[in-house]
Amino acid sequence: MDSTLACLAAWMPRQRWYAAKGRPPSLRLVSWWDPPPSDEDPDAQVRTFLVADEGALPAVLYQIPVVSRATETVEALPQHIIGSPEPGTTFIDGPFDPAYARALVRLVTRGGDGRGPSMVAAGHPTRHVPPDEPRTASVLTGEQSNTSLIFRSSGMPIICKVYRQLHPGLNPDIELPTALADAGSPHVPRAIGWIEGRWPDSATAQGTVTGSLAAAQEFLPEVEDAWRVALRAAAHGEDFSERAHALGTATADVHVLLAGLFPTRPSLATDRDATAETWRRRLTIAIAEVPAIADRREAIEGVYRSAHAIEWPPLQRVHGDYHLGQVLQVPGRGWVLLDFEGEPLRPMAERTRPDLALRDVAGMLRSFDYVSGSIRLDNPDRSPEAVRDWAARARRAFLEGYAQTTGADLDALSPLLAALELDKAVYEAIYEARNRPTWVSIPLGAIGRLVERPTPVT
Repeated sequence: MDSTLACLAAWMPRQRWYAAKGRPPSLRLVSWWDPPPSDEDPDAQVRTFLVADEGALPAVLYQIPVVSRATETVEALPQHIIGSPEPGTTFIDGPFDPAYARALVRLVTRGGDGRGPSMVAAGHPTRHVPPDEPRTASVLTGEQSNTSLIFRSSGMPIICKVYRQLHPGLNPDIELPTALADAGSPHVPRAIGWIEGRWPDSATAQGTVTGSLAAAQEFLPEVEDAWRVALRAAAHGEDFSERAHALGTATADVHVLLAGLFPTRPSLATDRDATAETWRRRLTIAIAEVPAIADRREAIEGVYRSAHAIEWPPLQRVHGDYHLGQVLQVPGRGWVLLDFEGEPLRPMAERTRPDLALRDVAGMLRSFDYVSGSIRLDNPDRSPEAVRDWAARARRAFLEGYAQTTGADLDALSPLLAALELDKAVYEAIYEARNRPTWVSIPLGAIGRLVERPTPVT
């Protein structure tokens, strides 16, 4: 097993989903599981390892599907080869090998148990599973924190997301869309099934924990996400108000349904205090990393105080990481929301906690602002007033659609919405300074506007 861990440790830092960039992993094997036996490919051994990277603080638990084949039979591309733990044997990154793809979709759509040392991986098909038929698999490119496979056949295509970083608890990307789809919402893909795991508790070394390993849902091919649709409209000067209004309506429909499907609770003084402390802590970090924000500190804190002083709406389940890239425009169906996983690096307990629905609204408002900001970066000769006006109209239309459907008094809540959007912009400034310094002007411009005038409502 030492050779297997050494092989994985050399390969993991090159993967996009590896969290501790620039540092080699310090791995400990937690467990592994094998799928139910199959004679479809006797030359391949499929095994999924769970390894804890104890060099990270806190330690991160990774799920690493592997297909082991005799080296002389390997046909995988070099970038999909993990390495050779022993002479004559080669490890392939599981999603890029047909043996793993078949085992994965079989477990999700038919059910059954995969087993390993003190571990079970159980498949849970839903009532939406399409008829069983031959499927071809391909890996979706561009993902960072997970790996998704697309399964195509003559019927409904399926997308199956394999979670690379594991956490105890049911992933909200399974829980929320499944409940919404079962309730008849047209704004989410149909849930196909998921894989639930029970594995040794690596945090305490005692007992076991249960969590989500993979999730499958209806795949919507040949459609564009709202970011691309909005970016193209802005680039051509096309008014986006009607589509933004419909997006506000769809967002509100989902929020209203979530509030009916899951428990809600009042916002307490302790909730306001904890949120305000988070805002202040993030602002302190941002000023240290982006000194240009320092001159705005007093004004920013004033916005936060205004939000803290008003009555807050009830807390409920929300999307948690909402922006234009999380929505698809589907012909004949309208806007469809994706990726209810929340922020993947946050603990599951935080991602499943009731929150402010306005946090999703603020995230979408920031996304419209990013459309106009990116247009200006790519085309510096474009009139800044024209692209800002495009974003302002889209934002107003989105808020109008949202308010009309929910009945929320967004005028009364405007101090809170402004604070949530401002906190999001402060976070963006930190992110851009660390990863894309040329983009930091977008959140800095938003911070300036938000402290000078509140978020427009209707």
